Amino acid sequence: MTESEYKDLRKQLLLDSKNGYDQLSDANRAELESYCKDYLRFVNEAKTEREAVDWVVDAARKAGFREYDPTAALTPGDKLYCVNRGKSVSLAVIGKKPLEDGTRIAAAHIDSPRLDLKPNPLYEEAEMAFFKTHYYGGIKKYQWTAIPLSIHGVLALTDGSTLKVSIGEDPGDPVFCVTDLLIHLAQEQMKKTLAEGVSGENLNILVGSRPLAVDSKEKDRVKLAVLLLLHEKYGITEEDFLSAELCLVPAMPAREVGFDRSMIGAYGHDDRVCAYACLAPLLALDAPEHTAFCLLADKEEIGSEGVTGMQSEAFEYLMQQLCASTGADLRRCLSNSVCLSADVTAALDPAYDSVFDKHNCARMNYGVSLCKYTGSRGKSGASDASAEVVARFRRAFSRSGVCWQMGELGKVDAGGGGTVAKYMAKRNIDTLDAGVPVLSMHAPWEIVGKLDCYMTMKAYRAFYGMD
Repeated sequence: MTESEYKDLRKQLLLDSKNGYDQLSDANRAELESYCKDYLRFVNEAKTEREAVDWVVDAARKAGFREYDPTAALTPGDKLYCVNRGKSVSLAVIGKKPLEDGTRIAAAHIDSPRLDLKPNPLYEEAEMAFFKTHYYGGIKKYQWTAIPLSIHGVLALTDGSTLKVSIGEDPGDPVFCVTDLLIHLAQEQMKKTLAEGVSGENLNILVGSRPLAVDSKEKDRVKLAVLLLLHEKYGITEEDFLSAELCLVPAMPAREVGFDRSMIGAYGHDDRVCAYACLAPLLALDAPEHTAFCLLADKEEIGSEGVTGMQSEAFEYLMQQLCASTGADLRRCLSNSVCLSADVTAALDPAYDSVFDKHNCARMNYGVSLCKYTGSRGKSGASDASAEVVARFRRAFSRSGVCWQMGELGKVDAGGGGTVAKYMAKRNIDTLDAGVPVLSMHAPWEIVGKLDCYMTMKAYRAFYGMD
């Protein structure tokens, strides 16, 4: 065999993965930068699931979507949205084909790891006021100390009113933090494992230190001073914390990363980077062949539980209503549907490459990462898409000029994780995971590549039009 024949054979038979920037046209580069600029705005302004829902609904209305009315007739091209309890939202563009022919569902989540306030959070110790927290989702607790945090959420009052809270995002706002032990006195702490160095009960938020101007012998002067400020601003008392949903998230804004500005650093890429990639092409969709859905759910970080998580029957109820209005059979609709579980995956980090299988991991700048199965170790908790489903997506993405790759979360015995895929598959819907590779996942500051963000959006756009 000649050298030329050998090279031709390699080109013909071997998988040749290429960096996405080597395949990018000038027109694509311009669209990439424009798309990522829009995404930066979204991830900055939507740091909780409630804020994400509000942002999405506003964008949907501007794009011609209307709130779903079960009594209204449906026609191809209708654009609908349906909010579930303010913390999850479904959007749909009605297709030309009947619902029984199936739908195209892109399902992402809009919750992220954070610090939630406990029901009785405010206390005073050593003449300083603190909030007690209960962390939400999987975090490395030490990463949440000594960084600026902002407070977000709602106060639900007994008169039926709800007050939105956001403190720490505007330049003139105060911020909050969890204190850490100085290195000079941390000999015992430094002997502990990373998991033990900071306990969950030590993730207390410093919120004040100025005592109320009364007799110094009085108790809780700092706590009362904080409560007085909150009462003057929101009209609340300590009891109102009992029916509040308040959380602490990183106060740092999203920024471009690197001399070449090729990456984005932000809190909450997992999974708002995929949520926005699902949303953007759907807003521009006009009467597709199959009805297209964008499902943005809550509670994925704690198992998709509750009435706003992907395990809730809210999705079936919406689908049942849509099918009923067109005379379609719900079960036939679901069985003929296809779902992209739009969630992030781990990007290869050369600083920690011992936990990655370099032959089967996602790499930054190689495009959207398809994942046949997630789960832990022996595929526990995975839906495991069939070969036929994977081939179907390969065909659709290749036809649409999408840079894509296959990847797993890490080495088999190194750990694992899950997505909403298994809950969609349980509904008899063919489902495949596909999303953006992320560095420092679940940290207060995560990193993604702009090219991967853009290619993920292109992949979801191709999926909405998939045959």
